[in-house]
Amino acid sequence: MPKKILTVDDSASIRQMVSFTLKSAGYDVAEAVDGNAGLSKAQGTQFDLVLTDQNMPGMDGLTLIRSLRKQPSYNATPILMLTTESSDQMKALGRAAGASGWLVKPFDPQKLLDVVKRLVG
Repeated sequence: MPKKILTVDDSASIRQMVSFTLKSAGYDVAEAVDGNAGLSKAQGTQFDLVLTDQNMPGMDGLTLIRSLRKQPSYNATPILMLTTESSDQMKALGRAAGASGWLVKPFDPQKLLDVVKRLVG
């Protein structure tokens, strides 16, 4: 059975690129337009990995990660930040919130696949 991945980003073009990249590698991908929608989808379905942007309306990526980490079913689930934010301070905040890794946009599709494969197989 393919691994389920949730991608959360307010940019439709980024969601499409991430989805296309992951689906072409055989993953089952769901999309959410912001943190609130992402949290709602994650509560309805158990995902093997969550990819989230940081800067989104409503609920940002760090808040989404903290919210997911409070749920027992997402204690050990890999959560990757995929964002334009690349400062050491933001990365430290991401680690503190429970992010498993950090990818900077624009992303290299092969690098994304390599990281996802390492985390979920």
